[in-house]
Amino acid sequence: MLFDVTRTELADVFGEARLVTLPATAFPPSTADTEGARLLQTVGAPTGTLLLREPEEDDGRLPLVQDVAHIEDFEDFEDAPQDAGEWPVIGWLLNAHLALDPGSGKVHAFDADEETVQELHTDVSSLVEVTRRFQRLLEEFTFSGDDGDDADEEADFERLEREVERIRQETSSIDPLPFQDDDTVWSVVGEEIAAGQRFTGTSPGARSLYG
Repeated sequence: MLFDVTRTELADVFGEARLVTLPATAFPPSTADTEGARLLQTVGAPTGTLLLREPEEDDGRLPLVQDVAHIEDFEDFEDAPQDAGEWPVIGWLLNAHLALDPGSGKVHAFDADEETVQELHTDVSSLVEVTRRFQRLLEEFTFSGDDGDDADEEADFERLEREVERIRQETSSIDPLPFQDDDTVWSVVGEEIAAGQRFTGTSPGARSLYG
């Protein structure tokens, strides 16, 4: 695994109630014991920006790529492994289904509307790490206040943009896939956060921005 992500570290930041895991029984038998699947079973990910898929009610399994997309329609995935349709869909990010390739350990993002697919993470630890860092930024970043000072507001957004860029650079030094270009789903999420979006609930950022 590229990143050392632990359940204890995530729980210290988000609390146990905010962490979601996937049961071993949700994965195809050939996938359940892979490194990435085990990480999702034991460590999980914080809720918020990333949504882990819930197993189907009828059989307790995760949907497969072939259940959510017609991969033969994906022009940029014409050389896909023959078993790509059988990869489990582990999550949802923006408008993309996230699927785990049990062979390589990579996480792919399938956009069924645009009929595009991206190699989004080299392994599941990278997915959890980027989720952790962005979610923590959303919940801990503070703006100067609501006194209407345009200079302070501009400085706040410059500071926020620097934080987003720091996450991009530090992640890319280990795994270049999440931010390999401006079109990856994580690049779009980063742009939205830098613009003051995605601050929700009772976070300091949300209170400052929305009152």
